[in-house]
Amino acid sequence: MGSLFSRQPAPLLGIDISSSSAKLVELGRDKAGAWVLERCVIEPLEPGWISDGNIEKFDEVAEAVKRLVKKSGSRTRNVAMALPSSAVISKRITLPADLSDQEMEVQVESEANQYIPFSLDEVSLDFCVVGPSKNSPGDVDVLIAASRREKVQDREGLAEAAGLKPLVIDVESHAARLAASRLVEAMPNQGVDAVVALFEVGSMTTSMQVMRNEEVLYERDQGFGGAQLTQHIVRQYGFSLEEAEAKKRNDDLPEDYRSAVLQPFVEGMAQEIGRALQFFFTSTPYNRVDRILIAGGSAALHGLTDAVTAGTGFAASIVNPFEGMEIGSAVRVKKMAREAPGYLTACGLAMRRFLP
Repeated sequence: MGSLFSRQPAPLLGIDISSSSAKLVELGRDKAGAWVLERCVIEPLEPGWISDGNIEKFDEVAEAVKRLVKKSGSRTRNVAMALPSSAVISKRITLPADLSDQEMEVQVESEANQYIPFSLDEVSLDFCVVGPSKNSPGDVDVLIAASRREKVQDREGLAEAAGLKPLVIDVESHAARLAASRLVEAMPNQGVDAVVALFEVGSMTTSMQVMRNEEVLYERDQGFGGAQLTQHIVRQYGFSLEEAEAKKRNDDLPEDYRSAVLQPFVEGMAQEIGRALQFFFTSTPYNRVDRILIAGGSAALHGLTDAVTAGTGFAASIVNPFEGMEIGSAVRVKKMAREAPGYLTACGLAMRRFLP
């Protein structure tokens, strides 16, 4: 298995596969060390090909990934992919700092047995040292990640079927946080001590992570997303599902669409985000956030950030993971700007190329 946390300096594609599309990002750095967006492309997937993170139509998805890579024009074949958080058990533990690598592996396996509800023979297990423990001087915090082996093999097989070499299998939420961390650092005081709520609005599910100083305070998935907007369009205008999705993507809808369909949907989505924040406040000592970041394919819906700011009382902004990057000549700038919020996880995967 490509390690869940391995860090590869080789050229690397980040490919994120969601229920509605496959997205590819390739990053470089210039001589001064600044980020360069070399490529970003998206390939739609048919409903039902991916369900709850599981690949239901393997051959069809593999062909879509092949088309994605061909469309990108990249010659790179090394790839980082990710599993949904629901397929991975993550646990932070504390271990003595003076353990050798071999001793740490033994300790991790022993600890993992307590948290993983199936045999270690059936899982892909990895760990990384996060850093010195704040609560236990002389010890280190270690992050364990484990997934059923067949889930990892599905992603590896998909890459190989598309002619790619899987070097890294990550976790979607980790990759999204990595990409978002650049944006947090651009906040006042470099985002130190800021409580940031990151919402990724997908097709079927919206995932929420609340972070402070690179620590995850709270995570939650909610069953609402952009696919519900498509269904509202179908009901309002009598289009087929395929027609509605195409017209939504191309902004080719009747004149009353914004007032009759989009505005009520956006207000409902803002209410769901507000409700998710209330769950966070009632489950933790926190009662406010400093910034709400909204990513995902539906993040750029007209009026969404205004509705969220008005409904929650906290500043909301759309995530552009490529903000501040140089843009390579292979990138279609207008298309990228429109689709940027959907590339957050793929961008985080591509960033793995440059981690120390």
